[in-house]
Amino acid sequence: MTTASVLIVMIVATVVGGVIGMVLGGSVNVFLLAIAAGFLGVIAAAIVRNYILVRVAQSGPDDSGIPAIIVVFSLVASVAGSLAAEELSDEVLQFPLAMLGAFAGLLSSVLMVMLMVTYHMNPDKPGNRPFS
Repeated sequence: MTTASVLIVMIVATVVGGVIGMVLGGSVNVFLLAIAAGFLGVIAAAIVRNYILVRVAQSGPDDSGIPAIIVVFSLVASVAGSLAAEELSDEVLQFPLAMLGAFAGLLSSVLMVMLMVTYHMNPDKPGNRPFS
């Protein structure tokens, strides 16, 4: 179920980031738009992922009682992804504001997925260590 979890997080964060980019586009600074799109995209993706995989499909780990440090790490992931998207859009790609929001959601979700995979990896189980 790792693949389904990754796809759900990335798709939902990208869509929510794009919607936030459309809603806030032109009314706030581009910097704040990217931060809001990335953060709200990651939060919405985590909620949807937990609902679909745990409640509906009854598979995958239940993340409803995650430690506070993981919430802090997800905040850092969303800020880093959002700022990277804003910088790339400003200097290289020059996206419209809705696409900037979607790109901020996508990059934030990539960092969040790496955090999720690392958090759920159990190196003590047989076969999970690559060089043993």
